This record gives sequence, C-alpha cells and structure tokens, in this order.
Amino acid sequence: MSNLHTELQRRRTFGIVSHPDAGKTTLTEKLLLFGGAINEAGAVKSNKIKKGATSDFMEIERQRGISVATSVMAFEYQGKHINILDTPGHQDFAEDTYRTLTAVDSAIVVVDVAKGVEAQTEKLVNVCRMRATPIIVFINKLDREGRDAFDLLDEIESKLGLRLCPLSWPIGMGAQFQGVYDVWSKSLLIYDQVNKQKVAEGVAFSDLDNPELVERIGAKAAETLREELELVAGVYPEFDQDAYLRGELQPVFFGSALNNFGVRELLNCFAEIAPHPQPKAAEERVVHPEEAKFSGFVFKIHANIDPNHRSRIAFVKVVSGTFERNTNYLHVREGKNLKFSSPMTFLASKREVVEEAYPGDIVGLPDTGLFRIGDSLTGGESLHFSGIPSFSPEHFRFINNADPMKSKQLAKGVDQLMDEGVAQLFTLVANGRKVIGTVGALQYEVIQYRLEHEYGAKCSYEPFPAYKALWVEGKDAGQLAELERMKARQLAHDKFGRLVFLADSQFGLHMTQEKFYRIVFHEKSEF
Repeated sequence: MSNLHTELQRRRTFGIVSHPDAGKTTLTEKLLLFGGAINEAGAVKSNKIKKGATSDFMEIERQRGISVATSVMAFEYQGKHINILDTPGHQDFAEDTYRTLTAVDSAIVVVDVAKGVEAQTEKLVNVCRMRATPIIVFINKLDREGRDAFDLLDEIESKLGLRLCPLSWPIGMGAQFQGVYDVWSKSLLIYDQVNKQKVAEGVAFSDLDNPELVERIGAKAAETLREELELVAGVYPEFDQDAYLRGELQPVFFGSALNNFGVRELLNCFAEIAPHPQPKAAEERVVHPEEAKFSGFVFKIHANIDPNHRSRIAFVKVVSGTFERNTNYLHVREGKNLKFSSPMTFLASKREVVEEAYPGDIVGLPDTGLFRIGDSLTGGESLHFSGIPSFSPEHFRFINNADPMKSKQLAKGVDQLMDEGVAQLFTLVANGRKVIGTVGALQYEVIQYRLEHEYGAKCSYEPFPAYKALWVEGKDAGQLAELERMKARQLAHDKFGRLVFLADSQFGLHMTQEKFYRIVFHEKSEF
C-alpha cells in the first residue's frame, strides 16, 4: 500500500488541447525532449521533413501535418512520472479529444500569440470547466510578432471565462523577443543571441533593480519589464494552488515551443503544482485512486497501431489500485475474467511491456474486438464509469463497397474503425444500407485512406440527407410501434443495436417530437 501511495504522489496525467496549428504537438515534443524521453525534437510539417514528430505516428498525420489521433506518452522528470495525452486540435476530430479529457487530471491549453482565442479552444475549455479540470495556459509562438500580452490575457479571460495568474512574463516579442522572466522561481532566462534555438543558462534575478539586468537585456527592455511586472502584480491575483486545483484559477506561461523557450519553466512549475490522480465517479459510487483493488476504463481504441500486425489496442486509464500483468480482471460489460500477458506503456509508437501500472497511468491492452469505448475493467467489482458518450454526428454519407472482391475486408475494416470511435455506423432498418455519421467531413478521408492502406479495401460515398442522429428512448410501446411503422425510412440501428432516428431537418425533427410526444429523442448515446 505504501508503494501505491508513493507512486500516486509521483503521477501527473494531463492532456494538451488547443486549436489546430497553435503549436500543441511541438510543445509535446519539447516536453519530451526536456524529460529526456527523446533526443531530438521533430516538427510537424506537411513538407515531408526528415524527422516527423514523435506523437504523429499515423501515416496520414505525417502527410497532412495534423494530429488525428490522440497519442499517449510517458516520461520521468524530477522524480515525477508524467503522462501526456496529445490530442487532435482539428475540430473534425473533436470527439476523440472530448473522450481523452475524461482520462486526464489536468490540462494545458495552448494559445497562439498572434491568433488569440479560437473557436475550437473555446469548446475544449468548456469541457474542462464542466468537469472543473485544472488548467494551465501556455501562450506560444512569442518568436513571432503577436498581440500585446495584456490584451491577449483580457481576451482569454473574457472569452474562456478563466481567472488568470501569469507565472512567467515575456521580454519583448518577435524580433525583439529576448526571453522570459519566470515569476514562479524569480529567475530570468535570456536567449543566446548567436543562436536563438539555444537557451543561455538562467541567471537568477531575485532583485529586478540589479544593474546586471540592464547589461543583459538593455535599459529600455529592463524598464519595460519592471513596469509590466508591477502592473501584473497589481492586476492579477496571486497564485493560490488550492484555487488552481479546484479549477478556479489558471496560471499562464509565455514562450516559444519551437525555440525551446519558456517550456522548461512550464514543466518545472507543472511538475510541482499539478494534481496527482483524482477520484473518478462511477454510476455505483466514487472510486478513489488509493483503493487497493484495481479499476480502470477504456477511453480510446486504436486499430492498426502497427499496420504489419493488424493489431488493435484498447487504451485503459488506471483509476484505482495497481494493474498487474497476467492477473485476472473482470470485464464488467461482458461479465468475463480476462488476463493480459503483454500490456504496454507508450512513447508514441514505441511500446514496452509493463509489469504493473498505477492510477493515472495509461495502459495499452491488445484487443481482439472485446472492448468498446467506455468499458470498465475491475478487480471483481461491477463498476460503470460514466461520461464517455457518443455525440450526434453532423455529416452523413452512405458507404459503398468499391471492390466486390474485398467485401469481407471492408466489413472488418469499417467494424474496427467504428470501434475506435472515429465515426459512427448506422444500419438503416428499411434496407440494411450502411450510413457513416461523423463530427467533421475530414473524417471521411481518414476512413477511406485507412480502409485502403490498412485493410486493402476500397470504398466510395454518396450523400445521405440527414440533419441529426438521435437515440430513441421509447417507454410507450404503442407510440414506439407507430414510429417504427411511419418513420421506417428514417430509422436505423447503431453499432450496438440501439434504435436511432435520423432526422432530415430541424423542422422534421420538431414535427416528429410533437407527434410522438411520449418518446424521448437524445442527442447523445448515454442517457
């Protein structure tokens, strides 16, 4: 037990979220670099740069320069065991990100200094606030010309509804950017002017009136820094760790992830203040991490992490107790006991077999199709962790087989990709045709690409006129039977056999709801 307690205190599990292109994957790379987990950081670029980013390991991500799947990486830093979940920023993959946020204890939100708060950032921060997840804000790309720091902080506060507390402050910006003053440890790191990629060792300035400061950064910059820090102290609240942990106060760091700048300050502070694994609510009760018995849940499934071996991996977040290799655990939904001979931990696509894992850790379990998103694994108790629903898709297309010789491969590929939660599959009641529903249109390309390259199957699409998919809860058998008779052409079953109504328009949905007033139409699958 004491070992479990020690390991618990060392764990930090967080997600990095932002709008596409704010530099999230680059920040992940640099955190891994400082953590000693990789030797050389690679940038995510579309132009086939020699070294791709460690966290973008799917072929399509390398080609398009965006992250489409959440990557899981772990490393050791200053005696802490840190688990990073790098999420896709692109809104077409938002569902993967929402699910990932159920598996983290805190989040780092990346904001581009030039673009400020963007739509996708607002959505994701709302999800964090809904769950009172502690947030740290990292304002990135200070090596480029951007907006005034105070204006940007105002915008973040008003648009995201956050209460900010700057723990580092930039000295200049763009061409004038000289470094970051670390308010947290009262030290200053200056760029090495010869090569802006390198950080000169930090000189500790606990006293900003120290004459050496002027020598280092020049009289004008020193004066501006003093004035701005005085203003910061007057305007923003002092850092209060309890308020941060309750999700009521958000520390802010400035930097340039591409140039390794401000990243170490962020990591040092994060390792010190971020929460260790937190309790999680199941339908039955709240589960605490320090409980002796193991429990965990599947928040993501990834097919073909290694295309050569047709492998599927279920990502399990450990909630309580110690997970041990070759030990029997109860798969709650199936009611079966399973044991795992090769559970894995990750550094992006590199994997290692792990003997044991503790709360906060993410374990990859080889999966032959037994798991679906939201499944619970326990040491015997029947627990159902909630909060991982499917959302109503916004785009719908028929999927057709473009190669009759490969219909088996297509069926298998579609089946496995839908288990991953990439998109949702609906089978029409009237004629058995398959319709794929997604949150964003880019998903269709990803599905088509992966079916061809990973399963050897070709597909084509045609439009299906639908406005929304709603899960049907019919407590009145008479009305349900009438709905099934009158609206047969708009009814389908989802992958798990649940009845879904595919409304053709907002007006049509409204009319149906009025007519069948005893039936409830839900926008998400968990109700």
